[in-house]
Amino acid sequence: MQIKNLLIFIGLITLPLTLTAKPLWQEARITYLKGSNYLVGDAKRQVITVEHAMSTTWGDSFFFLDHMRTENNNNSNYAEWSPRISLCKVEAVCLNEKGFLSELFFASTIEMSSQSTHLLYGVGANFKVPYFTFFQLNAYKRNNEALENNWQLTASWLLPFSLFGQNFVYDGFIDYYDKTADQSLSRNFTSQLKWRVTELLNLQDPVYLGFEYVRWKNKFGIESSPLFNTNESNINVLFKWHF
Repeated sequence: MQIKNLLIFIGLITLPLTLTAKPLWQEARITYLKGSNYLVGDAKRQVITVEHAMSTTWGDSFFFLDHMRTENNNNSNYAEWSPRISLCKVEAVCLNEKGFLSELFFASTIEMSSQSTHLLYGVGANFKVPYFTFFQLNAYKRNNEALENNWQLTASWLLPFSLFGQNFVYDGFIDYYDKTADQSLSRNFTSQLKWRVTELLNLQDPVYLGFEYVRWKNKFGIESSPLFNTNESNINVLFKWHF
């Protein structure tokens, strides 16, 4: 399926639901990251990320926009929008909400940058895992622009916990991409460990300090070699504000 046709297809499915959706909850966040051990591109970077997460009467939605500034003033923007349609909320398939597998979705994602646009579609699932606020798994067929299409598997989670009387959050995702003729098998593990400082600073909105750890294997599908190491590993300092 061509990218233009797929975009129309996803739009025809999601737009009517979006227009009639009633939010059950929603939250916006701003994150500042700073790191200095990137291997693909400039080594030192600062990233400002704007996020919006929402649960609605038809499913859920997650959007983020990264604005990146590097040490060499190479600035760029990258965004993703990931709407998922709950098969139960549209009265197709309902599962036991208290079971381990609690909900199924039609899952989609649009990846957008100045260089390319990729469209993903597939199936998603929510799992009930003890102590986790959420644990999700999505499987996508990727329609890539200027690259061969491939498959992607994404797991994401959020785990709150307390330690020494302080509140923390550990969340993140793992993306797995299969190999094609023009891309190597690749994997992206990104997680954030955050300390909630809202009460300490006497603030109203949730505010976090912490670290983001990123580990890539064959970043962006570029096979790692002795001449060009694309198995990137870096730690970024983090500030995050929820509102």
